[in-house]
Amino acid sequence: MTTKQVGKQSIRFSKPPGIISGASVVGPKEGEGPLAKYFDKISSDILFGQKTWEKAESEAVRLGIELAVQKAGLEIDQIRYILAGDLLNQGTGSSFGVRQLERPFFGLYGACSTMGEAMSLGAIIIDGGYADYVVSAASSHFCAAEKTFRFPLELGTQRAPTASWTVTGDGAVVLASAEKSANVPRIVGITTGKIVDMGITDVNNMGAAMAPAAADTMLAHFLDFNVLPEHFDMIVTGDLGHVGSELLQKLMQDKGYDITKNHTDCGIEIFDKENQNTLAGGSGCGCAAVTMAGYLLHRLNKKELKRLLFIPTGAMHSVVSTQQGESIPGMAHAVAIENI
Repeated sequence: MTTKQVGKQSIRFSKPPGIISGASVVGPKEGEGPLAKYFDKISSDILFGQKTWEKAESEAVRLGIELAVQKAGLEIDQIRYILAGDLLNQGTGSSFGVRQLERPFFGLYGACSTMGEAMSLGAIIIDGGYADYVVSAASSHFCAAEKTFRFPLELGTQRAPTASWTVTGDGAVVLASAEKSANVPRIVGITTGKIVDMGITDVNNMGAAMAPAAADTMLAHFLDFNVLPEHFDMIVTGDLGHVGSELLQKLMQDKGYDITKNHTDCGIEIFDKENQNTLAGGSGCGCAAVTMAGYLLHRLNKKELKRLLFIPTGAMHSVVSTQQGESIPGMAHAVAIENI
């Protein structure tokens, strides 16, 4: 019997699930960035018509999931499971966003790596025969995240050069079984990350906290599947931004792998650093999610990309852990996507 387990921490799918649609809903700042044309809905109101930032995020979640299902040509009751997560306490951004959809729901927390976690688990569920269709999604909101993890916006605190800008938005993809999908990008394998903690304590330097985890998962993927960086048209990490991406490339160089020719980061792509004053770049669960569901999926569907290694990264800390003097553990999940 052929095993789906590959190497130390990876899976190769026997019937690779297809990505049959994606939808990205973003706020006004994201809509002013270089990826604007790839987003399905750009809100001119950062509150999305709601009274609070947290309710605004839940509204973006609802809109993103409903739009992804609609673009797939499905009804919401055809979705077996929704897998989604965010940065808010107890995952309320996601749970409140999906409550009126009345579908079975797995609430996830992988910090900014959540989209990779959602896509990985969604693919496992489908390849295992437990669903024909699932939605994988992740969201964040700049104002809610700043209030939770750093400083209230009203303080007008000066941002450090290493600080990243949390993306406001929700990205959602619909995954389908091989039998229910054809001629679409497919998730052929995943590598589940480990907690990697190098003792970083600066909440204004997420890139440094997450880069070692990205390197650890990337190296595991290369070794488990016996591939080199050039196997992929693009290797896209999630939320490292400019600072973390430079560190990642150095870490991989130390391991004997040159990723400089085909690596980029969602946090780099989503904002114009100079004109939008986003310092180190984008972050938040929504960063990798809206970039995947918009820009990257568009390029996959057009076959501009045939092999993509998508590695969202997350900083697994909380308000309490930071106040107690804990360091910031990192996490990264790799999703290998092909359209050949």
